[in-house]
Amino acid sequence: MARLSSLAVLASSLLALAQAMAAERLDGPRIRRLFEGNTVSGRYSGSNLPFSEYHHPDGRASGHNRNVPNTDACWTTTQDAVCYYYGPWEKRRTYCFTIETSGDLLVIRSRPSGRINGLARVEKGDPHGYAGAQANWHCDGLISRAPDPARLARR
Repeated sequence: MARLSSLAVLASSLLALAQAMAAERLDGPRIRRLFEGNTVSGRYSGSNLPFSEYHHPDGRASGHNRNVPNTDACWTTTQDAVCYYYGPWEKRRTYCFTIETSGDLLVIRSRPSGRINGLARVEKGDPHGYAGAQANWHCDGLISRAPDPARLARR
């Protein structure tokens, strides 16, 4: 009987540990609080290429994607996702992602497919000095100006 009790306690402990390690999906306001004023760095799934972007409070995202420096990147949040747009409104490309956390790890999933786009971590502040470089672009916050609205996150 004591052995069954020990197994039950062990099973219960393992279940609690698994639940604690489960990913938690963040809503838009929580994503904004986590990203704003911080750097998100990670690797894209599939290609394993790096990305690292400092999220300015004014909506700019400086840093790089796939080792190519950002020259026109902006970010914003929706009700349940973070969206990035690149380029002037005539040529704008928009990508939206849901964010899940598991401890310090971010799981970035493409919207609307739900496929994992990358894994990342939040670095406090601007440890790579991305914000120090003078940005010559501004962000209008209008992801609706993207040429292909089917690529936007559904609310």
